[in-house]
Amino acid sequence: MITPTLIFKEIRHRMMNFLLAVMAVVTAVTLYIGFYTASLAAERETARLMLSMGYNLRIIAADADMDRFLLTGVPDATMPQEYLQQLADAGHISYNHLMADLQQEITLGDMTVLLTGLAPEVCPPGKKTPPITFQVAPGQAYIGHRIAQTLGINEGQTLDVRGTPLKVVRTLAESGAIDDIRLHCHIADAQAILNLPGRISQIQAVDCLCFETSTDPVKVLRTEIGRILPQARVLQVKSIADARTRQRQMVRNLFAVIMPFIVLACGVWIAVLAVTNVRDRRQEIGILRALGYHSPTIATLFLGKAALTGLIGAAVGFSAGTLLALHFGPGVFKITARTIITPQWPLLGWILIIAPLLAAVASFIPAMIAVAYDPAVTLREE
Repeated sequence: MITPTLIFKEIRHRMMNFLLAVMAVVTAVTLYIGFYTASLAAERETARLMLSMGYNLRIIAADADMDRFLLTGVPDATMPQEYLQQLADAGHISYNHLMADLQQEITLGDMTVLLTGLAPEVCPPGKKTPPITFQVAPGQAYIGHRIAQTLGINEGQTLDVRGTPLKVVRTLAESGAIDDIRLHCHIADAQAILNLPGRISQIQAVDCLCFETSTDPVKVLRTEIGRILPQARVLQVKSIADARTRQRQMVRNLFAVIMPFIVLACGVWIAVLAVTNVRDRRQEIGILRALGYHSPTIATLFLGKAALTGLIGAAVGFSAGTLLALHFGPGVFKITARTIITPQWPLLGWILIIAPLLAAVASFIPAMIAVAYDPAVTLREE
């Protein structure tokens, strides 16, 4: 009788034990696939949510007055707009988003407002991501809550800003900060209003060094950007950068801690079932040995059964984990819902290989116990 036949007869004879072992593998794989898919979505969701905190990197002219900049948040020196494209074209800069603006205080009606011209946001080469702030089209304006309230301006009205007409398409909600007296427009309009063609006040960016632990991220960025823009100064908004880094690292580490416990618990489950199976089958093992089946055949019987258990459990578990992720994921991760609905097909091949191997490893000691039984001693027992 060949070993595969013995394996299937063993499964049929001990069906409940086999089903419990399959359930252990299914549970492990289901939880792994579900948690893995959730971890990817959670990381993306966290990244998107943390972007709402704003840009955490600011690049200003090297000759800007730092005391005035720290006091007002507005550089008093400008830079060429070409700096933005130079950074965008450099493929080795650690950033995710770039945006240039031109800012200056002006008088609008009877109040002083902060005119802010926004350039279209730039993404790294080959990466297309949605902008983290609104984009203003030429000829349009977004005005702060305080401006609209003080000057009685409503959406749809047209403002004359130093001879440049701007249509108000949106009045922003109250922020309780300087944005309430900010007038946003396209950077070309701001350059025309301020008579500063081709100039910008600063470049804002979001760095992508959240998981950089070996070196100081600010030092890395200053070195990278300094090679391209030696006449610029790089500043990091430390509170935003640290909060973003800690949150993303926490999400990644959480799943890294959970998964080994899941795999270990299910491995112990399979091992206990294998030990129970060996103990219950001592007489049958003794008979097989007495009939001439050698130790490798007995070991292959148990290890082959474990591998088949892992293979079936992996296929069922992958399907179950994927279905659960697809069903519950979009309701939990609302921002990244469209990215979680794709099954993790690259994992399927690895799961079909690793799960049978882990099941065989968990059954290795029970299999060696079965091989070590002396058939003469076993057959003398009742």
